[in-house]
Amino acid sequence: MRLSANIISWVFNPLVLPIIALILVMYVPSDHGFYNTYCFYNLHPKEKLRLLYHYTVFIGLAPALSFYLMKRHKMIQSIEMETQKERRAPIAIMFFYSLLLFGLYYYRAQLVPFYPKYFVTLPLAGVLVTFVFFFLNRWKKISIHAAGCGILVGFLFSYIDGHTDYQLWIIAFAFIISGLVMSARLYLSKHSLDELVIGWCIGSFITFGIGFFF
Repeated sequence: MRLSANIISWVFNPLVLPIIALILVMYVPSDHGFYNTYCFYNLHPKEKLRLLYHYTVFIGLAPALSFYLMKRHKMIQSIEMETQKERRAPIAIMFFYSLLLFGLYYYRAQLVPFYPKYFVTLPLAGVLVTFVFFFLNRWKKISIHAAGCGILVGFLFSYIDGHTDYQLWIIAFAFIISGLVMSARLYLSKHSLDELVIGWCIGSFITFGIGFFF
């Protein structure tokens, strides 16, 4: 059971969940009706690959490499970042890379008419969630894993809003992932229940709010 919990924690870690969100909206059929340019399923295959590439680099590989270097130079004791003190710099790093990705797509949005807002809202959600976490971390060790799951759910809810056709199972899938990850973190005694619930709520509410009102 402990092995399964560790595998779930590593497979569905916060650096991977935004990429999973993109894969779901880009490759699961959907339709936005009149504003079909907002539909990621209808993006050109090259644009989909470009988007995946940027997210893999800025949200996945770059932070992971930064954490590895921090561990190698003994700036943190483990990749798990067990203490609140160890989490400060990694959270700041995630904020920095999310801000870079947001800046990139915000700049592109100014140049292209009818640019899909979701290109901008997902990295912006990462910016605001990590910003909130940086300050809340002084008070409580809120779960970043749970926040990543919340971002997944919040983004999918905001994305399907306004769509005339979408696959409802992707929402169920996101909730199942949330349940598995949060149960795994609780079983491994990495977080208390309130740290998980607060993290999930922060991630989901901020991400949905940005996607809905942006």
